[in-house]
Amino acid sequence: MSSDKIILKAEDLDGYLTEEDLSELSNLEDLYNQTMQAFNPLDKDRIIVQYDKLGHIMQDICKKHPAIQVFSFVTEEGSHAEASRVIAKLRDIRTPHEEFLYYVQRAYEMLFRVAFTDQHSDKKSHIIVKTPVTNPVQMYAVHKIPDIDYKIENSVMCVMLRGALLPSMIMSKEIEEYSSHRYKTPFALFKISRNDQKNENDMEYVLDLKKSFFNLEQLDGKDLIFADPMNATGGSLVTVVKYLQSQGVHPKSIKFFNVISALKGSIRVTRALENCTCYTLWMDPVMNKSAYILPGLGDAGDRLNGCDTKEAPRNIMQLIADYGSNVAGLYRSQLFEIEKTVLG
Repeated sequence: MSSDKIILKAEDLDGYLTEEDLSELSNLEDLYNQTMQAFNPLDKDRIIVQYDKLGHIMQDICKKHPAIQVFSFVTEEGSHAEASRVIAKLRDIRTPHEEFLYYVQRAYEMLFRVAFTDQHSDKKSHIIVKTPVTNPVQMYAVHKIPDIDYKIENSVMCVMLRGALLPSMIMSKEIEEYSSHRYKTPFALFKISRNDQKNENDMEYVLDLKKSFFNLEQLDGKDLIFADPMNATGGSLVTVVKYLQSQGVHPKSIKFFNVISALKGSIRVTRALENCTCYTLWMDPVMNKSAYILPGLGDAGDRLNGCDTKEAPRNIMQLIADYGSNVAGLYRSQLFEIEKTVLG
């Protein structure tokens, strides 16, 4: 294998799950398979009861893993309906592209809140804004927000191309908006893929260094933020971070933000990586043999970015261009940082 490509194999991930983990995951898969039997013929009441059981079991398991933060498990009950509605729209096959983008943005704003702003002990910062009203005099307004500069101004956005590009821009903009110094996160871009010809048990994760753009010195001692819509096996994140560590990078912390995560993948990444916290809006119970999350929401990268052809895949600048002027205008600062990373 070329030195331009780093490969992590499925067996390299096996040691991070204990016998207890494997037993709990196996029981969860059995219950999920029983639930699927209620779809043919359709038995809605049984499906609801079974899904409630699955949720309670996953919540009990996650209590043993404080580094796994599931939105509906750690927030007040009043917020759970919001998460359910967002996830339902993202799962729905009828949700059009523009609406899918909107709900992904909503999801990451909610995850940012859980990770950075929901702690009541934070000091307050003030925003003074000039309004368009000038009669009888120029109007201003004062708003208080949490002072979280110390949490966010050591951050680097680490993008696992391509599905994580827009979510990473959303998280970076949230950081900029909350920072009293308008801190603009640097970006590191990693071209990571998995071999979809293989099953979970023999999966390969391939980091293509030629198509990646990052500065090792810029990553050392930093709070690394990864925002990937889907975390199935955790293999992509582990591949990237283990490679960085092999090059002498010592992250201060790692935060992994997912819209949906498979329980197995969440346990694996928090075990494999030191000082890593996994934040997910929703936890799904199982994966199929091809390592796709069930029930999942389909291919998040395709639903965010549209489908590429194997003959002519788009590069990162083409992907950004295809987001259109509305998205480009909203994330202007982030696009500038990405262009600096790619173009130098």
